[in-house]
Amino acid sequence: MNNRNFVSKKVQSIPPYVFSDFQRKKKELQARGVDVIDLGIGAPDLPTPDFIYDVLVEEARKSVNHRYSPYNGSIEFREAVAEFYDRHYGVKLDPETEILTLIGSKEGIVHLIQSVINPGEKVIIPDPGYPVYRMGVYLAGGECISLYLNKENGYIPDYTSLTEQDKKDAKLMFLNYPSNPTAATVDLPVFQEAVQFAKENQILLAHDAAYDLVTFGEYKSPSILQVPNAKEYAVEFGSLSKSFNMTGWRIGYVVGNQEVIKALATLKSNMDTSQFIPIQKAAAAALRSDLTIVRKNNLIFEKRMEKLHQALNGIGLLTDKPKGSIFLWVKVPDGYTSSSFANRLLEETGIIVTPGSAFGNGGEGYIRISLSVKEEKLDEVIRRFKTLVF
Repeated sequence: MNNRNFVSKKVQSIPPYVFSDFQRKKKELQARGVDVIDLGIGAPDLPTPDFIYDVLVEEARKSVNHRYSPYNGSIEFREAVAEFYDRHYGVKLDPETEILTLIGSKEGIVHLIQSVINPGEKVIIPDPGYPVYRMGVYLAGGECISLYLNKENGYIPDYTSLTEQDKKDAKLMFLNYPSNPTAATVDLPVFQEAVQFAKENQILLAHDAAYDLVTFGEYKSPSILQVPNAKEYAVEFGSLSKSFNMTGWRIGYVVGNQEVIKALATLKSNMDTSQFIPIQKAAAAALRSDLTIVRKNNLIFEKRMEKLHQALNGIGLLTDKPKGSIFLWVKVPDGYTSSSFANRLLEETGIIVTPGSAFGNGGEGYIRISLSVKEEKLDEVIRRFKTLVF
């Protein structure tokens, strides 16, 4: 019998990814015959648009596309990203030096951290915030500095909450708007302040714009690169997962600072060979479209949001009405923690939500609800919520 432990201490110390843990619980409940409604994971339920799928099928039939992709991604996809930024944001990008194809933005975020920091160096991360930021810092041997975001300030960064030592020590900072998990949105002045902060403290700024096109009403999410000279201090991550319902396709990009793009490309060229070329070509078609399908999808998410927002507030579960993202950020009733209320929902109603504490200490007291089920399912969700007494 082999008594040697073949697993590294680093991997042994990683807690289960919160969303995979919920999927395990979901399967256990379903095996017991429970009709589980999963509002926990942020994956759109709408189909990938046909025109994107058609390009994939056509390009997949061409044997030339079955070869390795260029390490930095196909030029067609990078040019499509540049055209999208020019058309949508008025931002000029060089496809050769300021754009890198990613196998989804999650992968890019983790590898960016490894490309930028050395062991022991520090990274400012939003709290509450996407858990991958914190785990990516851990995997790179770095340390996190929490930038606490609160409802009273609209979940906008308050840099005065950081100490002078924090500002001196930090090498990298993450922001994310529209926000996962809080659904907070910002206008360009918030990014102007962020770029100025990065400049004053010589910190690289990474903006995660995974939900940039998922917006409601007249609101349009800005790009951090719209700030003059932002490329000197910033990169921005984009994803087609949420806006074009392409989560499983694993395609995204990072744009901005040339030095950082080159560093990340160097790391990735030693770890992967970019994404399957037909997927990149289909993604290029998506970005070059007139975004009609995105607007149609947003109307569906907005209608769901309005329905659930009204119902939850009506029964005393308070939540603000967001301008973007596919989430509601809901305050738990008095007497509950995030986890205890999420567990009660699961056990008594068969509804999966994500406890706010999964996104950092700043998320305690809230749950995140995904708008990723059809309206008729939401009607059932509302019915089940109304059975609770709290």
